[in-house]
Amino acid sequence: MRMARTAARTAARTAARAAVLAATLSVALFATTSYAQRPVRDAQQEAREILREVININSTSGTKGVHQLATRVAARLRAAGYAAGDVQLRGPSPELMAVVVRLRGRASGRKPILLMAHMDVVAARRSDWPFDPFVMLERDGWYYGRGTSDNKAGVATLVTNLVRWKRERWVPDRDVITVLTADEETNGASMAWLLAHVPMLRDAEYALNTDAGGGALDHGKPVSNAVQAAEKVFANFRVVATNPGGHSSVPRADHAIYDLADALSRFRAHRFSIRVNEVVRGYFAQSAATQTPEVAALMRAAAAQPTDLVAAEQLAARNPYWNSIMRTTCVATLLDGGHAENALPQRASALINCRMLPADPADSVLAVLRSALGAGVTVAQEGVVTPSPASPLRADVMGVVERLTTARFPGAVVVPEMSAGATDGLFTRNAGIPTYAVSSIFFEQGEPSREHGQEERVGVKAFHDGVAFWEAMVKALAGPPTIVP
Repeated sequence: MRMARTAARTAARTAARAAVLAATLSVALFATTSYAQRPVRDAQQEAREILREVININSTSGTKGVHQLATRVAARLRAAGYAAGDVQLRGPSPELMAVVVRLRGRASGRKPILLMAHMDVVAARRSDWPFDPFVMLERDGWYYGRGTSDNKAGVATLVTNLVRWKRERWVPDRDVITVLTADEETNGASMAWLLAHVPMLRDAEYALNTDAGGGALDHGKPVSNAVQAAEKVFANFRVVATNPGGHSSVPRADHAIYDLADALSRFRAHRFSIRVNEVVRGYFAQSAATQTPEVAALMRAAAAQPTDLVAAEQLAARNPYWNSIMRTTCVATLLDGGHAENALPQRASALINCRMLPADPADSVLAVLRSALGAGVTVAQEGVVTPSPASPLRADVMGVVERLTTARFPGAVVVPEMSAGATDGLFTRNAGIPTYAVSSIFFEQGEPSREHGQEERVGVKAFHDGVAFWEAMVKALAGPPTIVP
C-alpha cells in the first residue's frame, strides 16, 4: 500500500510538472487528464470512505452532531497536512461551528475563490425508513442515507479534493477558501456570521457552491448540466381572520374559518406576472437544444428580447418548474383555527410561503397578496426577507464548466439556472460575492427528488463523476498546478 501511494504521488508530481511546461494546452485537456492520472480505484475508495464518514454522523440541524461532524472533518484535514491555523472551526455558537479551510496559493495578486457546502441535514426518523438513515448503504448502484444528495455529497466532494490537493502539494495561483456551514437548512446564521467575522471570505472574487445546479440524464444519457446563478427569495406572510365568536349551538353567517377559506379560495386563482431575467433567458436558450421541436420553439421565444409572453405562458402551463422560474409564486402551507370544539372560532390563520423573483421586493408582494385575498382578513409579513440578486454569467466560470462538461459528459449542454429554493448562496450574493452552484451530480430527469424525503440517495457513478469534475474545475479556475519541492 505504501509503495502504491508513493508511485501515485510520483506520477502526480510528474504530471503536474509536465502541465506547467505545457502551458499552451487547453484547460479542457488538462482538466480531463488530471484526475485520470491517479489510480482511479484508490481515488474512488477514498471518496467513498469520506462520504460514509460524513453520512454516518447524524448532523440534523440544531443538534450536537453538526459540531461532531465539523470536528471530524477538521481532524481529517489536519492529518492530511493542513496547518492548524488553516483549518478553523468558526461560528456564532458551539452548535453552529463551521469549518473554514485555507489552501494557500502563490502571491499572484488574484483574489481567492470560495468553495461552499453545508454539513447540516433535515431530520429523518428511523421509523420512516426501511434502514437506518444515518448509516450509509450502498446498493444497486446507489449510495443511500440522509444527506447523500443534500448536501453531504458536496461536503465529501470538497473534503476529498482538499485532501488530495494537499497530498499532491498543489499550490494554486490564488488562495482557495472552503467553508462548510452548520445551518443552511434552517436560517443560515452560520454563513451570515462567517461573512461578518471572517474577512478572507468577503475577499473572494466569486464562490462555487456544491448545493445546487446538477445534471440531467435521459435514460442514462447526459443532456444538460445546470449552473445555478440566481435564487428566488423566500418570504412568509400570515393571513388572519378574526371574529367575536360565540357558542357553536347558535351559528352565524360571519365565521373566522369560513372568512379565511373564502380569502384563500380567491387567492388560489391569482397568478403573478411573468418576468424573464438574464439567467432564465440563458436557461431557456440553452435548454431548447434538449427539447422537442415544439417546446424548443417556445423556449427560444420566451428567451427572446422582448419576451414572447404567449410562449412563456404556454411553457408555464406545461411544467411547474418552468412556471416557477418566470414568476413569483406563493402558496398556503400551514393552517390554524379555532380554540374549542363547541365554540365559534375567534381566530383562523394561514401561512403563505412565497418564493419571489429577485426583482420583486417583499412590500410589493405584500400589496398584491392583500389585493388578491380581499376584505375580511389581515395580511402581514413574518420575519426578515433577505434579497438575493442574480449573479452575472461570468465568461471565465461558464467557459470552464462548458469545456469540462463537453469533455466529461458528451452531449450535455450547460444551462444557467435560477433555483426555486434557497441556499447559503443567498448570503454570499448579498455580500457582493457572485455565486455559482455547480454540483455536477447527474440524476435521471423526471425522477422525483428524494431530498428531505425517505430513502435519499445519490448514484455511485454520479457521485464519483462529480468529485472528479470539481477537482478539474477548481484547478482550472484557480490557476496552473505548482508542486512544492
